[in-house]
Amino acid sequence: MTERGANRRFVVGLTGGIGSGKSVVARLFAERGVDIVDTDAIARGLTAPHGAAMPALLAEFGDGFADAHGALDRAKMRALAFSDPDAKRRLEGILHPMIRDAVFAESLLGTGPYVIFDIPLLVESGTWRTRVGRVLVVDCPETVQVERVMARNALPEQQVRAIMAAQVPRQARLAAADDVIDNGGALVELAPQVDRLHATYLTIAEEEARNT
Repeated sequence: MTERGANRRFVVGLTGGIGSGKSVVARLFAERGVDIVDTDAIARGLTAPHGAAMPALLAEFGDGFADAHGALDRAKMRALAFSDPDAKRRLEGILHPMIRDAVFAESLLGTGPYVIFDIPLLVESGTWRTRVGRVLVVDCPETVQVERVMARNALPEQQVRAIMAAQVPRQARLAAADDVIDNGGALVELAPQVDRLHATYLTIAEEEARNT
């Protein structure tokens, strides 16, 4: 049985580049009663003090990758993974199976009509596409991404663009999308798009429920 089949719920994979506004879109769906499973939040829990992933991570990379509180030193690990593809592969080999198991376990607890997996690196991972029914991409021009992240995180433009360069290109993300929300304009333009897709997803979820 596939993981989607085991899950027995209609699943939408939500993704978008840094600064695209994906979190705002997730919140709008949540306000409409949709269950949201946030993979970033799960990863933070796994790498918090006494997190389930910490023993394996420290065994693999050394005690120097824990901060003073016993959590993963995310900045240090990010720098290593960014510069060393093998370290990135080892990190993902530990975290990704644990995240995946936690995502599906959490999704089973929800009571909404369908569930959204909030996955920043959905396209990059290459594995999540088969685990969701549809891929929803939140999109905006790259110049808007840069402006938002610079303002939000107080980062220089060069660093923001380096982060963006480590993600798949905008066109590749759009090519993987079943649905797209345009977040290049005003915030008030998001709700009508969410409402339209929510209605579509409700219909699909009801059809899938009848056929199971």
